[in-house]
Amino acid sequence: MSAGTGQTGGGVTVRRLLLGSQLRRLREAQGVSREDAGYEIRASESKIGRMELGRVSFKERDVADLLTLYGVGDPEQRAELLSMVRAANATPWWHAYADVVPGWFQTYLGFEEAAGTISSYEVQFVPGLLQTEEYARAVIRLGAQNAPQEEIERRVAVRLRRQRLLAGESGPRLVAVIDEAALRRPCGGPEVMRGQLVRLLELAELPRLELQVMPLGFDGLAAESGAFSLLGFDEPDLAEVVYLEQFTTALYLDRPREVAEYADTLERLRADSLSPERSRALLGTLLQEA
Repeated sequence: MSAGTGQTGGGVTVRRLLLGSQLRRLREAQGVSREDAGYEIRASESKIGRMELGRVSFKERDVADLLTLYGVGDPEQRAELLSMVRAANATPWWHAYADVVPGWFQTYLGFEEAAGTISSYEVQFVPGLLQTEEYARAVIRLGAQNAPQEEIERRVAVRLRRQRLLAGESGPRLVAVIDEAALRRPCGGPEVMRGQLVRLLELAELPRLELQVMPLGFDGLAAESGAFSLLGFDEPDLAEVVYLEQFTTALYLDRPREVAEYADTLERLRADSLSPERSRALLGTLLQEA
């Protein structure tokens, strides 16, 4: 991946994650504690932790000081790592929407654009990447009933901008398990739902999308599992991340044991859901009934 990808959100996030991962590896190889590393750059131990997780921007001077502390003296290696700092600090597209995109969700947008695979289980609504403009507007208005119309429209614009991932040949593989109740909930009214069902039938034909429906009345795992997303990355240094959205914040889980539990949960949900072919048939039936 060249530094030129830094202007995209995914490029920025990948660079931050990879740079953080390499800094952690270098620190551990030298037996340097996070506390000592923080002292070297006049920062806290937690700041080093956030840097190594790719959660914050990097100062070139700080990285240079850390490389010296970690014994990295080779000019070419230093130059390569310092060039990653500049790419990692590029401004992603969603910064233009900072007034309507909270910081905790900006983190997700970076993961979403960087991911090679995005798997999700949705209970209440159609996943954001698969929503029509009208359906997205109705969902956003439900969650922000007192917001001015201009804010609603900016949030809709963010959601539609995210959907560019569906275009082209280099986008991520998508796995979406949707509870049937979400498809029967007339969000925005019958006409909006008809348009959304048509859109899902169109998207279900995409080779990179596997869409399955969890049927009503299933009393297994679906009854106790809330919505979540699992994001995987093509870069071997980047670990999978589980995203759990809450009302005013989100949780990001990356410990291998936790990620493995959610990956197993997703596989069981898929096994309990209708096949992609039967899911498309159900979507057609719901469209006729709408």
